[in-house]
Amino acid sequence: MRIRLSIKRYRPETDPAPDFKDYYLEIRTDLTVLELLIQLKEEEEGSLAFRYSCRSAICGSCAMRINGTEKLACQTSVREEYERSEALKVEPLANVPVIKDLVVDMKPFWTKIGEITPWLHPDRDAEAARGRGTFTQEAYHALHNVDACILCGACVSSCNSLEVSPGFIGPAALAKAYRFVADPRESENEKNVRLDQLIGPAGIWDCVRCNFCVEVCPKDVKPMEAIVRLRREAIKSGKGDSPGGRHITAFVEIVRKEGRLNEAQQPIKMLWKSPSLFFQAMPVGLKMSLHGKLPAIWHWPIRGIHYIRGIFKSRGYS
Repeated sequence: MRIRLSIKRYRPETDPAPDFKDYYLEIRTDLTVLELLIQLKEEEEGSLAFRYSCRSAICGSCAMRINGTEKLACQTSVREEYERSEALKVEPLANVPVIKDLVVDMKPFWTKIGEITPWLHPDRDAEAARGRGTFTQEAYHALHNVDACILCGACVSSCNSLEVSPGFIGPAALAKAYRFVADPRESENEKNVRLDQLIGPAGIWDCVRCNFCVEVCPKDVKPMEAIVRLRREAIKSGKGDSPGGRHITAFVEIVRKEGRLNEAQQPIKMLWKSPSLFFQAMPVGLKMSLHGKLPAIWHWPIRGIHYIRGIFKSRGYS
């Protein structure tokens, strides 16, 4: 099988910026992308730099962008990629600095993991009451697989919020935070401290729910869903008094009351406690109004509203 392999190369000592270089190779059809890179390095391009270790999709070292999507090179088939895209383009992870070729500086990633205090603060009294802090099967299922994260950085590379806001703590760190918030051994005081930190600027409310982190995760961790669960925990704990928190509570209140979302009321309920943000949103509202896209602020509930309210009542909303 003959293929064209495009690799984004960067040698900081000579190159002003990263750029693609093409290689034409005759290869076996059963190779993974990692095996292909190793073959290229051993036979043709000894200066090529990339990371790998276990070769078994366990360590996460070989995460990179392959044909525009974050994947582990050790479990990605060259033949399948080539047949699907009629190309094989390999780049380093995004949203982190490039050191050389496909090797990136993971220091920003690890810094953000450290910011969420990635260890348990057990409630010793609760542990004693339960008998040495047993961790039940039910408690394990409550983690929703977030403990499967191998810290490869694929979700961080794909994150839209991080692309425009480098200060955002990121999906990997927030999924790791949920792992401890959901652990019944965590003390209630420490859980509240964690949530107080996570609801601040660059925290859980900065996720735009693009779902890319869920799509690229090689271990099915679903970081975005962990962030949604953190938001629920924050609101349940009375920590939803922020534009992000009020967005959710206002959405629920409006739909329960009127049977559908009212785009005119939503920003008012969401931003009235944040005047600067409210005035920033006003030009958008005016444009919507001029183009007939903004409904009346007040209108009658939809027909059959009692059915909608019945759904809310069954879920515990009064």
